[in-house]
Amino acid sequence: MSDFNETVAVAMSGGVDSSAVAALLHAQGLSLVGLTLQLWNQRRLAGKPGIPETSQGRCCSIDDVYDARRVAEHLGIPYYLINAQDRFEAEVVRPFVSEYLAGRTPIPCTLCNNHLKFDQLLLTARQIGADRIATGHYARNHFEEGRQRWVLSRPADRSKDQTYFLFGLTQEQLSRTLFPLGEMQKPAVREMAADHGLALAQKPDSQEICFIPGGSYSDFLKAYLDEQGEALPDSSGELVTAGPNGETAVVGRHGGIHSFTVGQRKGLGLSSPDPLYVLKIHPDSHAVEVGPDTALLSRTLIADRLNWVSIPEPDAPIRVDIKIRHRHEPAPATLRVLGPGPNGDTQIEATFDEPQRAITPGQSAVFYQGDEVAGGGWIV
Repeated sequence: MSDFNETVAVAMSGGVDSSAVAALLHAQGLSLVGLTLQLWNQRRLAGKPGIPETSQGRCCSIDDVYDARRVAEHLGIPYYLINAQDRFEAEVVRPFVSEYLAGRTPIPCTLCNNHLKFDQLLLTARQIGADRIATGHYARNHFEEGRQRWVLSRPADRSKDQTYFLFGLTQEQLSRTLFPLGEMQKPAVREMAADHGLALAQKPDSQEICFIPGGSYSDFLKAYLDEQGEALPDSSGELVTAGPNGETAVVGRHGGIHSFTVGQRKGLGLSSPDPLYVLKIHPDSHAVEVGPDTALLSRTLIADRLNWVSIPEPDAPIRVDIKIRHRHEPAPATLRVLGPGPNGDTQIEATFDEPQRAITPGQSAVFYQGDEVAGGGWIV
């Protein structure tokens, strides 16, 4: 780290974790600057149908900005609030809306980390004289001489593991990022925050996506498009079941594919002696295929928009464990590179040892080798 200057910019979200990072590094004598990204106006859609008036429980709220500033004042470090709302809307919100309307289920927090947050924080840090940033993510990174590569690894506290959302980080970004909580357990982080006199030591973790109040994607889509003066596209169609030979039978109708995600059970509007689940969404025909829970099991996935983190792109099949959702336990699989797909991006095919439930287009697939993040991509 000798090539870096001594000033570190701390990404301060107003939560316990990033505040504890600021207190820890301050106690170590580092020169710090606090940075908060203002990403979304929490009152923007308030009052529209299905949108609550308050923003409690969401990250990046006005209260969080206040808390971050208060921690910076308590520690006596400079603090800057960066307005990144336009970029956030262009690079996270609009792609989220487009993907969901196309029948896929994107992960906005991963989009935010991959395309905006780390890039903007490092850019701003350099502008104010800091070469490195520190965040409250639960992850670990180090440079390995043998590979001449920065390695991203899972944290000591597996229950707080956030590497699933960080697979898009570049080698340059990893080289300039500190994850001080990577070796700590969450209870110890809260205790450390209290020891440093931080009033928010027991503040609950945020539970909702910052721009989707109430947790209803469908309500957000309607409210956002209405605000934009755009009509919700008519993607109504048929609910169908598939027979053993691929034949389909219509069992009902639906109001739009944006209301469904693979694995969904509730809200189908169907009565059946056995529970039915969403198996596939067909954006071209607007058909939503439903069936029994057992039909959600699959052994293969295809992913593109790849980023190789701790290893270079493999030139032969490799063994990995793959996470297909944040709370999914990584499952063993064999991965091979296929070459360019229809959109020109290199694709991989992964074959799991055991069938996995509800592999969902639009979500991330993150590849692990032991604790290391080998890479990741987006399920097609």
